[in-house]
Amino acid sequence: MSSSLAAIIGGAAGAITLLGIIVLSIWFCLFRNRSISRNSENGSSDPSLQAGRNVGTELSLRGGVPSPNPLEARYFMLEDISLATKNFSDINLIGVGKFGEVYKALLNDGVIVAIKKRFAAPSQEFIKEVKISYQVFYLSSIRHRHVVSLLGYCQENGQQMLVSEYIPNGSVSSHIYGASQLSGEKLEFKNRLSIALGAATGLAHLHALNPPLLHKDFRTANVLVDENFIAKVADAGLKNLLARIDTAGPSFQMVDDDIFLDPEVRDFGGRFSEKSDVYSFGVFLLELVSGREASRSQISESDQSVVEWVQNYRDTSDISVIVDRRLGTSFTTEGMKEFIQLTAQCVNPSSERRPAMNYVVSELDRIREKEMSLTTVMGEGTPTVTLGSHLFTALR
Repeated sequence: MSSSLAAIIGGAAGAITLLGIIVLSIWFCLFRNRSISRNSENGSSDPSLQAGRNVGTELSLRGGVPSPNPLEARYFMLEDISLATKNFSDINLIGVGKFGEVYKALLNDGVIVAIKKRFAAPSQEFIKEVKISYQVFYLSSIRHRHVVSLLGYCQENGQQMLVSEYIPNGSVSSHIYGASQLSGEKLEFKNRLSIALGAATGLAHLHALNPPLLHKDFRTANVLVDENFIAKVADAGLKNLLARIDTAGPSFQMVDDDIFLDPEVRDFGGRFSEKSDVYSFGVFLLELVSGREASRSQISESDQSVVEWVQNYRDTSDISVIVDRRLGTSFTTEGMKEFIQLTAQCVNPSSERRPAMNYVVSELDRIREKEMSLTTVMGEGTPTVTLGSHLFTALR
């Protein structure tokens, strides 16, 4: 009897122990899944990786405060930026944009960045807009091959700065009609198509965000190319930022003769839309194919601008009037006509008749593939591009 009772008690104790182990196992799994879920919202299941992403210290106007959100843009100390730019030396000055002077900088971790700097009174609004508004539009978290990444910001000593990815080969405008243009040389049509396709892909990606991010200042100078001439869209969202943080009005104003600006916005006070960016992209295509600055270009001896010429373009028109003479015979007539037709669609005065950027991407891809197959010499191979660049081929 006693042995039976002992067996019963032993069995009950074992069952209770087993039940306890099961409960603890379930609790551990639930806790672990919750932890992974929280980290997965930020793109990683490894907490150590999340901590590593938020390098640097997040500051408010009153002092140092750790950033609660790893996806926020990184705060850079002015001391570090000054060291990285050699105290904003003229040697490191690479241009002047809508936000202000642009410097090339080498961070202490070996990363090369571009720093936009302007003088402005300290403003909590600036920090809020960069941290929140840029985050709403996902700008500080966008990592796309054809979009220049925003890395961080700084506000100290009456200066406001934006830190971005550095693109070594400059803007497309400098290569087709600017300071980097080499006399007597050309950028072949298929290479210009590749640049156009990359820029279109970047702009289409911005439009596909939820909510869509409108560039509002897309122009040839805001399309940069890296050492391999991969195109990247720059300054996305910058116009929105400046409009919000400048109490006295935007740092740059729209001008009546801004050739890149949607005429429905410029002339009739309409609202910006994705189709406004498409119009600007069309003018970019126009400059690519003509090799000239659209705002200063005219056709023949008439007063007709190149934009007006493209808007009135018909299949029977003489494309040699508009095509960059430096292109020589590096293109097919059919491919060039299709490119000009697409450009004409983009700069249609009516926004309703302009295509969406996804359509533009697919058309440019199709035209480029056709041109590559018809104009690439057998055994030509892919050239290695260096700064300067080997994409430019001397006219024969």
